[in-house]
Amino acid sequence: MIIKSVNGKSPQIPEDCYIAENATIVGDVKIGDQCSIWFNAVVRGDVNSITIGNKVNIQDGAVIHCTYQKHPTVIGNNVSIGHNAIVHGCTIHDNVLIGMGAIVMDNCVVESNAIVAAGSVITQNTIVPSGTIYAGVPARKVKDIDQSDFAGEIERISNNYVMYSGWFKDQD
Repeated sequence: MIIKSVNGKSPQIPEDCYIAENATIVGDVKIGDQCSIWFNAVVRGDVNSITIGNKVNIQDGAVIHCTYQKHPTVIGNNVSIGHNAIVHGCTIHDNVLIGMGAIVMDNCVVESNAIVAAGSVITQNTIVPSGTIYAGVPARKVKDIDQSDFAGEIERISNNYVMYSGWFKDQD
């Protein structure tokens, strides 16, 4: 893994997190408890800050960045960021799924209990309301989420990634 300071700011990573050996974490990055940063993921807090809550999984090939002098990136708790997704200069609230290959652009807000579908592009300044699924290019609301099913599913994914990371930590 590459853990690198930039301009006097170093990543803050709790010991209970799993960081894959080829993940990169740079600069002003604060990561919460029980997180996992997977293979080839990049979390680059060089031009602004990145704050990541608890039980967040940033899957293989995902890129988390921010916008110079404009937009930090803030990610809440129990968030899954799918393989090859890009999250850039935006706010992701709690209990959110960002699908594989999705892109969330500058100054967007994805509210709690929402899904950004795989391959979607959330264009600059968009707000994804709580309890919705957004999909497409550019992404639009496709439906409301049945909240009774959703909360358990997001929690299941977060817990699974804590379990998966344990498999790899045991091998180190």
